[in-house]
Amino acid sequence: MTISPFPLPANEDARISALADFHLMDTPPEEEFDRLAELAARLFKVPTVLISLIGSDRQFFKARVGFDPCETSREISFCAHAIMQDDILLIPDALKDERFAKNPLVLGTPFIRFYAGKPLVTPTGEKIGTVCLIDSQPHQTFSAEDRKNLSDIAALVMDRMEMRRLEIARDVSQTRFENIASTSPDAIICYNDREEITFWNRAAEKLFGYSAQEAANRNVQIIVPVSLQPIYQSELQRLRNGEHLALEDGVIELSGLRKDGSEFPSELSLSTWREGNTNSVGIIVRDITERKHNEERLFRLACLDPLTDLPNRAAWRDRLRETLAAGTPASLLLLDLDRFKEVNDTLGHNAGDAVLREAGARLKAGCPDAIMVARLGGDEFVALLPGNHPQTARDTADRLIEAIGASYEFAGQRIEIGVSVGIALTPDHSQRDDELLGSADLALYKAKAAGRGRSEMFEPAFREVAIARRAFELELRQAFEHGEFELYYQPQLHTETGAISGAEALIRWNHPTRGLLSPVSFIDVLSQKPSAPEIGEWILRTACAQAAGWQRSIPNFRIGVNLFEAQFRTGQLTHVVEKALADTGLSAASLELEIVENILLRNDDSTLRLLQELRSLGVGLAFDDYGTGFASLSLLKRYPVTRLKIDRSFIRDVTTDPEDAAVVKAVIYLGRSFGMEVIAEGVETEEQLDFLKTEDCAEVQGYLFGKPMPAGEFEAHFLSEDKVKASSDT
Repeated sequence: MTISPFPLPANEDARISALADFHLMDTPPEEEFDRLAELAARLFKVPTVLISLIGSDRQFFKARVGFDPCETSREISFCAHAIMQDDILLIPDALKDERFAKNPLVLGTPFIRFYAGKPLVTPTGEKIGTVCLIDSQPHQTFSAEDRKNLSDIAALVMDRMEMRRLEIARDVSQTRFENIASTSPDAIICYNDREEITFWNRAAEKLFGYSAQEAANRNVQIIVPVSLQPIYQSELQRLRNGEHLALEDGVIELSGLRKDGSEFPSELSLSTWREGNTNSVGIIVRDITERKHNEERLFRLACLDPLTDLPNRAAWRDRLRETLAAGTPASLLLLDLDRFKEVNDTLGHNAGDAVLREAGARLKAGCPDAIMVARLGGDEFVALLPGNHPQTARDTADRLIEAIGASYEFAGQRIEIGVSVGIALTPDHSQRDDELLGSADLALYKAKAAGRGRSEMFEPAFREVAIARRAFELELRQAFEHGEFELYYQPQLHTETGAISGAEALIRWNHPTRGLLSPVSFIDVLSQKPSAPEIGEWILRTACAQAAGWQRSIPNFRIGVNLFEAQFRTGQLTHVVEKALADTGLSAASLELEIVENILLRNDDSTLRLLQELRSLGVGLAFDDYGTGFASLSLLKRYPVTRLKIDRSFIRDVTTDPEDAAVVKAVIYLGRSFGMEVIAEGVETEEQLDFLKTEDCAEVQGYLFGKPMPAGEFEAHFLSEDKVKASSDT
C-alpha cells in the first residue's frame, strides 16, 4: 500500500468543494487580506506570514509577507498538516521534528524553523486553509495570549472570505507575456512573398522606429536601404519562385534602415517556410553598432585581478591569515552580484566585464578604511574591515548594497543588478581563515535565498541547516544505492485521434517512511549532487528499456526523458545516450530528450556542439516549459530543437485568460514557423483540449488522460490488447 506524501482529511472532497465556493484560488493580492497578514507579522514579530488556501495538490497564498512564491506543492506544505487538527499546529523547531526535518522549505528558502498555523474553518466545518506564522529561528514559547491572537486573526480572515463567498474572481494572479516574441532582445520580422509585413515584435519597434501598427501590412522595403535594393529584389524573386534564398544560410551582416532615414549595421539571419500557397520569410535582426570589441588584458602583477585591479584570491588569503594571526578583530563581508549572469547572457561578456570593473571601484570607494578589498573570482568580491561590531558591519553592508546596486550604463544600455552580502566576524565566528570565509558564505547563501539585495550576519543555525542539508544529500545517495527511486510514466496522445503517441518518464522516490515523493521534494538537491549524472543515466537507460518493450504493442511509441544540467558538463552525454540506445534496442527516433531553459541560455559553442551531436544520433530534443522564462527566439534558430512543450501554467486558464490563450497560440505558431512539433502539458479539461484542437496543437498530456503512473499501471491503462486495438482503430 502506497503511503500518501501528505495527510488527507476524511472530508477531502467536501473540503475541496467548499474551497471552490469562495472563488479565491489564483486571485490577485487584495489590500484587506494583505493588511491582516502585515498585522500578524507586526504582532508576532515574525518575518513571514501567509494566508494559505489548500487545494487538491498545492497551496495558494492569498496574502504573504516575507515570502516571494505565490504557491507551493501540497506535498511539502506545513499547512497540509495544520488542517488535520482543530486548533493551532505549533512546531517550535522544524529541524527537530521528524515530519519536517528533511522538508525543502526547511533545508532551503524560507528555511523554516518555527511554524504556527491556525486552520481557516468555514461555517459548515471544512478547513480550507490557514493563517500561519513562520520564522527561520526556533521559538521555544508560544503563549496562551499568542494562541488567542492568532485565532482572532484567523477569524477576521474567515469573516472577509465569507463576505466574498458569492463573488467570482475574474482577474488572473499574474501578468503573462502578451506575446512570446516580446521576450526577445532581437527584432523579429515576418513578411510574405507579396512583400507585406505580417509580424513585427517590440524589439523591431525599438530598433526601426515603426510601431507594430505602422508596420503591419507595409512593404518590407521600408527597412531596406537603397544601396541594398538590388540584393533585396534578387532574393524576393527567389522567394516567389520557391527557390532557396542565397542569404538564408548562416548569419550575415547588412545595413538596416530606420524610420528616421538613418542606417545602422546589423547582424541578421533568415528562414523561410510555406503557409498554404504563400511563401514567407522570417528575419531575426540584431543591431551591432555597439558590438563589443575584445580587449587585451595584461596581467600587471601576480597579486592583482587583471580586470578590476583589485587584489586577487591569493593576495586576499595572505592578508586574511596575517590579520587572524595578529588577533586583530575584523569583519569579513562576502559579496555576490545578483542577476549578473543575465548581463552576460543578454548583453555579452564585455558588458559583464564593464559591470565588474565598476562594481569593484564602487566597493573600494565604499570601504576607504578597509584592511583589504578583493575580487575572489567571477562576480564574487570580499572586504575585510577593521573592528567586529555587528551593527557597524551591517551598516557598511547596507551602504554597499545601495552603492553597488545603483544602475550601470554600458554602450547606451541601462543595466540593473543587485548585490547580496554575507557577514562573519572574527574572533566571534572563527579564527581560522577557511572557516571564517565558510561562515560568511553560509550567511551569503541565506541572504540570496531570502530574496537577494540584502545582507545576513552569520548565525550558528545556518551551519545546522547546512549539516541537515548534507545529511539529506547522503539520504538521497543511499536512496539510489538501495533502489528506492522509480520511474513513473505520463501518457502523451495525439490531439485529434486520441491515440497514444508516447510517454514522459518522471522520477519518484519510494521513501521508506514518508511514502511516495514527487520531484518537488528532492529534485533541487538531487540535481546539484555529484551523483546527478549517474542517476540521470539510470533514468535514461530504464526509460529506454521500458519503451523498447512497449514498442512491441505500439511500434511508434516515443519516450521523453528529462536531463539534469549536470549531465551536460560531463563530456560523456552523447556516448551515454548512444550506448543506452544500443543496449536497449530502442531506435533513436523513439527517444526525446527534454531540455530546460538554463541549458539553452548558455548560448555557447560547446552546448551547441553537444546538442548537434545528440541530434545527429536521431534523437528528438524538446524545449521543456517553453514560454515561462526569458529565452530569446533567436535560440530557436541557433539550436536544433525539434519540439516545444507548452508549460502547464499557460494551459490552466487558457479558456478564460486571453493572455494565456495568446501565449499558447504564439508558441504553436512559432513551432509551425520553425518546423518544430508542439505538445501541451497540463491538460485537465475537455474545454482545454477543444481549444488546443482548434489551434492545431498536435499532441497533449495531462491529468485528463492520466497522471504519472508506474509501468505496470501504464501498461494496463494504455497497452492492453483492447486499448491498443481501440487506439489503432481511432
